[in-house]
Amino acid sequence: MRIFIVLSVLLLNLFAIDATLEVIKKGQNLPTIQIEDISASGSEYSSKLEKMLLGDFKVSGHFKPQIAEYSEESSDIEFANYRKKGIDLLLRVNTKRELDGLLSEVRLYDINKQENVLAKSYTVSKANRYPFLSHKIAIDINDYIKAPSIDWMNKFVIFSRYTEPSQSDIIISDYTLTFQKVVVTGGLNIFPKWADSKQEYFYYTKYLKKPTLIRQNIFTGERKSIIESEGMLVCSDVSKDGNRLILTMAPDSQADIFELDLRTNLTNRLTTYSGIDVSGHYVDDEDSIIFISDRLGYPNIFQKDRDKIGVRQLVYHGKNNNACSAHDEYVVYSSRESSSEFKSNTFNLYLVSTKSDFIRPLTKSGINQFPKFSNDGETILFIKQLEGQSALGVIRLHYNKSFLFPLSSGKIQSIDW
Repeated sequence: MRIFIVLSVLLLNLFAIDATLEVIKKGQNLPTIQIEDISASGSEYSSKLEKMLLGDFKVSGHFKPQIAEYSEESSDIEFANYRKKGIDLLLRVNTKRELDGLLSEVRLYDINKQENVLAKSYTVSKANRYPFLSHKIAIDINDYIKAPSIDWMNKFVIFSRYTEPSQSDIIISDYTLTFQKVVVTGGLNIFPKWADSKQEYFYYTKYLKKPTLIRQNIFTGERKSIIESEGMLVCSDVSKDGNRLILTMAPDSQADIFELDLRTNLTNRLTTYSGIDVSGHYVDDEDSIIFISDRLGYPNIFQKDRDKIGVRQLVYHGKNNNACSAHDEYVVYSSRESSSEFKSNTFNLYLVSTKSDFIRPLTKSGINQFPKFSNDGETILFIKQLEGQSALGVIRLHYNKSFLFPLSSGKIQSIDW
């Protein structure tokens, strides 16, 4: 019964910025970029790419994007005419099929400099990967204006999706969920976690005779069993060098936090509480961890040094804080704020620092769970449940913006990126 409760806890847009963050407000004087599709008439993916680019520029927070119809009459760049319309950058994209993939030839014009400042070709081997064409183009143009990096757009998102009772697939996608590829299917496959920054390998839990942690290569499909445990087994974090894993295991029907050293294959028990300790994450340059515990009689977030016994409460807000993610000193967590027995409860996201008492809300309504920081800590990914449907939420911390990308079918169980 205890293991069932633990699993239940784990499976379960306006906002203010933490005053301790260095906020970069780009809301004024954003460059206007006009997108023109110059592809041959009837190009199947050109309009899709154009719309994806529009979305990427909006999500970045660094541009005012717009789409304009291209005509042969305007093939010559009349810089003065574009300047009169308040356009700073002109992006022309020519997309065509190339075998099974796509080729996009891009030219970017700086209207104020009256120059062609970027001429580059982008390819993908499969046409359905066109979102990554858009993300790469947006990243390069963002770099041209020297805005803060949006490299996270080109990262794979990995998530587990329930398909039917006791059945779930693991899928990789782009951040908009437009591109999706099933990489694990058959049986109950949950809690995927990237194993390396290159996103070549990932870990996940598969229920065999015992819960088993598997490492898999996304390109070759090669799989390796890492460790198994009675009761439950979840990999919640990986050290920066990839050599150590933070695990939740329950070898004696008691969920605790363990650290596995892959070089020695030895595990170190980090918590020994008689109740529930789950979902550990490295913080403060990996000298300590945060985790979820019911030490107060309800799920809340605690912190401990890896090499010390003492545990300290980190969050003093909320009565059911059941999911968290960390980046350096910052922690984002999900808090249940209602307790209805007959309708969906409200879960909101909050941002705190391990070095201050500030708490700032990131969402204000609905069911918002399983937050994950981007590698640079400037963007948060989360799951929002909408009337039985899952959506991927993206919060741009420094730009006061959030976006939702619905999943067309199934329900998301957990995510990582």
